[in-house]
Amino acid sequence: LMEAALVLVVAVLLGSSALVASDFCVCRSEQPTAVLQKAIDYACGQGADCTAIAQSGACYSPDEVAAHCSWAANSYFQKFRSTGATCDFSGAATLSTTDPSFSGCTFPSSARIGRLVKLQ
Repeated sequence: LMEAALVLVVAVLLGSSALVASDFCVCRSEQPTAVLQKAIDYACGQGADCTAIAQSGACYSPDEVAAHCSWAANSYFQKFRSTGATCDFSGAATLSTTDPSFSGCTFPSSARIGRLVKLQ
């Protein structure tokens, strides 16, 4: 009974943060600008919400291709991941659990459930 109570307490404590993680699709800044721009063009052309990286958008600044690429790739990935979209963009992007949001610019995320490991 004591072991079951301990597992329950640990599960409740972990459930508040450790059991839920978010994946963000971010672009690799070391990739050539042309590769990153191609990812932006694809994502924005295929349904990503790219209004935030337009000149008057909340995420326009910094006006850097890598930053805009991360926004576009993440927007596309979050919108279409449930239908099989991946975060690759021909090697331009990768998954990260680090939230790339910054002041005034909040990146969308989709939470996924982690697994609970029973303590022995």
